[in-house]
Amino acid sequence: MSDFKFLATCPKGLGSLLKPELEALGAGNVRETITGVTFEGDRATGYRACLHSRFANRVLLQLSEFAAASADDLYQGILRLPWHEHLRSSGTLVVDFSGRSNDIRNTQFGAQRCKDGVVDQFRSRGLERPSVDTKQPDLRINVRLYKGKVTVAIDLSGSSLHRRGYRTDPGKAPLKENLAAAVLARAGWPAAFAKGWPLIDPMCGAGTLLIEAAMMATNHAPGLGRESWGFDGWLGHNPAQWRAIVEEARAQVVEAPEGVEIRGYDGDIRAVRRAEAAVAELGLEQLIRVRPKALNELSRPSHRPMPDGLVICNPPWGERLGTTDAMRHLYRQLGEKLHGEFQGWHAAILTSNPELGRAVGLRSHKQYGFNNGALDIQLLLFDLSPDNHLSREISPTATQPKGLSVEVASGVGLAESGAAAPVSSANIWGEVKSAEPPQEQGSQISALSPGAQMFANRLKKNQRRLKNWLKRSGTTCYRLYDADMPEYAVAVDIYEGQPHVAEYAPPKQVSEDDATRRFEECILGTRVALGLPPTATVATKRRQRQRGREQYGKFGERKERITVREGAARLLVNLHDYLDTGLFLDHRPLRLRLAEEAKGKHFLNLFCYTGAASVHAALAGATTSTSVDLSNTYLNWYRENLALNGLSERQHRAVKSDVMEWLTECDRKFDLIMLDPPSFSNSKSTETSFDVARDQVRLVELAMAALEPGGVLYFSNNRRGFRLADELTTSFQVENITPETIPEDYARSPGIHQCWRIKHPHGR
Repeated sequence: MSDFKFLATCPKGLGSLLKPELEALGAGNVRETITGVTFEGDRATGYRACLHSRFANRVLLQLSEFAAASADDLYQGILRLPWHEHLRSSGTLVVDFSGRSNDIRNTQFGAQRCKDGVVDQFRSRGLERPSVDTKQPDLRINVRLYKGKVTVAIDLSGSSLHRRGYRTDPGKAPLKENLAAAVLARAGWPAAFAKGWPLIDPMCGAGTLLIEAAMMATNHAPGLGRESWGFDGWLGHNPAQWRAIVEEARAQVVEAPEGVEIRGYDGDIRAVRRAEAAVAELGLEQLIRVRPKALNELSRPSHRPMPDGLVICNPPWGERLGTTDAMRHLYRQLGEKLHGEFQGWHAAILTSNPELGRAVGLRSHKQYGFNNGALDIQLLLFDLSPDNHLSREISPTATQPKGLSVEVASGVGLAESGAAAPVSSANIWGEVKSAEPPQEQGSQISALSPGAQMFANRLKKNQRRLKNWLKRSGTTCYRLYDADMPEYAVAVDIYEGQPHVAEYAPPKQVSEDDATRRFEECILGTRVALGLPPTATVATKRRQRQRGREQYGKFGERKERITVREGAARLLVNLHDYLDTGLFLDHRPLRLRLAEEAKGKHFLNLFCYTGAASVHAALAGATTSTSVDLSNTYLNWYRENLALNGLSERQHRAVKSDVMEWLTECDRKFDLIMLDPPSFSNSKSTETSFDVARDQVRLVELAMAALEPGGVLYFSNNRRGFRLADELTTSFQVENITPETIPEDYARSPGIHQCWRIKHPHGR
């Protein structure tokens, strides 16, 4: 028998690539079907398909087709085949069965009836019965039942051909190698490397795209690294012919065209190490360079002119790693990098979520659909030409009705009568109200009350006082007013030009009507001082007495966030929906200080909130960071902040846990620790409450146990009247650095927080 019929199976969407590939290998009568590509040829053709195909899953040698209306028909059809020509009686087999009928309801039963037919055929000839081996059989038999028709074949590939043989640890959520090859083909890589273009994968993971790209560029047959094949135990196998075909393939490996460079980056050092090991296994170290680098550091190589090239990547998918919200920001960061750094190049991005594809913000000129296991994914192609403009981000503020629309909320005031209560994590906002707009006169609001005018004048005065500092420091989120006038007990914060007005608890002797009038005067005065039109939104929050767990929670569903900048970091804040905005402005100097000290360190952020300090540390070069909090909401917010800055969650972990419990079980050390607990906590996630004054000694001692001997812990809290326990000053080197951590915009509120720098005693 010189000519055989074969079926090369492949994932959905790859058939149109597999067909010309097989034709180039000498296959005849090649036809694409719903299951793959059928073709004809001699044994050598089948061998070459196994060795050279970049897109196939399996190569099946077809033996027979017959009708089967019942399980007995299936058995009889299998029994009639000459299995002794394919398998030794002392050999082993396994049956891969797919399909069902009225008589065959599951694959296990179908496989059992096929196996019975094979072994009974040997018995009918008086031969020994072969046994079953599901792991390493001599013969893997493939049987497919579809609409009453049975197709029987021998699997020449053995394990799926996407397993090239060079990888022992693919890591989490790998991209199958044959799908990676298809992505490269659709992205135009064969033509690109022929022109000497470079290729960069900024989120390379275990390096699958890099390695497949290198094998294409060097004409390296993908099966050269495999050690076993499905035909090894097949009686029709010709070892000498196979060895000749392998040697022929080795001789066809070439050097990559001049100019081709393949580079991969990833924020996860473990992924980089896996990629390096796979590259070394194939001996491709001279062509492929892999380095640890987060997305935020991505730039076009500058060692030589590179006017053209291909950026290709398989970013984390919402279904695969991380959360969809965080991934949206990561994809946006990717789009900004592509637009800003790679003008004139081409890009290809793989995603399973169209929403994430749109988040890139660039126009895709072509899309291809693929299937990775049970998941449908899409390849987006981009020309990074100057006219492919980066779209603006969706406005974080919804359109407001005409007139003054003010969100007013209420919460707990902790201050005693006559004192202003600080905005702290022990307060909640809830009730929403609105005020009628005053009359307009030109661009100014007329008929202000004396109180509103006085408040506006104070804000303007503060603006003048802070002007030079803001310009010098580049600060864009700051406190403009902090109960400067006792009768107007509010805090006015500015986030990238957007105001946030929060009321302190008024003294008990102030009536509700007076408190409401004064608060509305603050809002109107803020509008005048900042020159806001009546339709602009002012985020405002009022306080009311609440107790227990009611003080914590969400009070809005606007889901609007704006991106703000602080130092090198981009951070998300929400001015409407939560207790706090996501960024404690008074800790700005401490976060920037941590950034200065974080390079090369292992950083721990306890009670991390939305992780702003961790983002600063990561951007400054922290080797790793671990951020611990009990709130899923805040941890997911932190993940979004990471993604917004192009940082890897693998290198910078988020941990949901009670801090005290986590520290008790912590078995590693950190070089730099930030400890910023709330004043109080009675979370429903734990059975115990927390009081920073009561529990400070135990908390700091646990944190110091996780600190390297030469490390530094920064302990901060905003509990009014807090006094550091004598036990801590006795046990550790303690330095009060509070004045250094109070920013210029909080000069009127030096008691907003306290901060200590704590180290182990000398000799530890």
